[in-house]
Amino acid sequence: MFTALQPQRQCSVCRQANEEYQILANSWRYSSAFCNKLFFSMVDYDEGTDVFQQLNMNSAPTFMHFPPKGRPKRADTFDLQRIGFAAEQLAKWIADRTDVHIRVFRPPNYSGTIALALLVSLVGGLLYLRRNNLEFIYNKTGWAMVSLCIVFAMTSGQMWNHIRGPPYAHKNPHNGQVSYIHGSSQAQFVAESHIILVLNAAITMGMVLLNEAATSKGDVGKRRIICLVGLGLVVFFFSFLLSIFRSKYHGYPYR
Repeated sequence: MFTALQPQRQCSVCRQANEEYQILANSWRYSSAFCNKLFFSMVDYDEGTDVFQQLNMNSAPTFMHFPPKGRPKRADTFDLQRIGFAAEQLAKWIADRTDVHIRVFRPPNYSGTIALALLVSLVGGLLYLRRNNLEFIYNKTGWAMVSLCIVFAMTSGQMWNHIRGPPYAHKNPHNGQVSYIHGSSQAQFVAESHIILVLNAAITMGMVLLNEAATSKGDVGKRRIICLVGLGLVVFFFSFLLSIFRSKYHGYPYR
């Protein structure tokens, strides 16, 4: 792994990738199949600038496989932008390059269990306090909001983030520019999924307002204002969403 972990480099992606790399290396070190066929090493930019220059490397983190004979080929450089840097993805890539299969063992993480226990306790406490009046359970609006939150989370790519472990954003090492939208249709950043979530929520709100303006029986002037606001939300944010789609799928509009 070629990286830049010094604090002055401000490379948050490097720190996240280093955690996954350490998990992978330790999984191999303590596995029953451990042997001297495979070695893990790391070069920090501030400690090995000459190595970076020799390899014409200008970005970090980068994962490379050096075969026992010959020079590394194109496939010996891990496609970080497309696949992400999760330890499981790195292990799969290593298996393709070396036929060495590593079973990834992650340290126990109880944060999810604790969060679930707190949620169950909160819901249980709420039901206990309202045990004499449980009409809110049949509130359609409340269940609709819960459903929308789940839909927004899934359609924005949160599950993809959980599986692939992509970086939050990308900082260009040359000009320092930060990209929140990945330029490829095969990958995304965490920040990108947050942006898509907000856009989908805004478009949905616009459609709800349009429906409210069409079905309500209130003042005509008020309904007209609600209609204009809803229409503005749909047009503006859907146009924004379409522009992001166009930047990732370069063949759009399809002909």
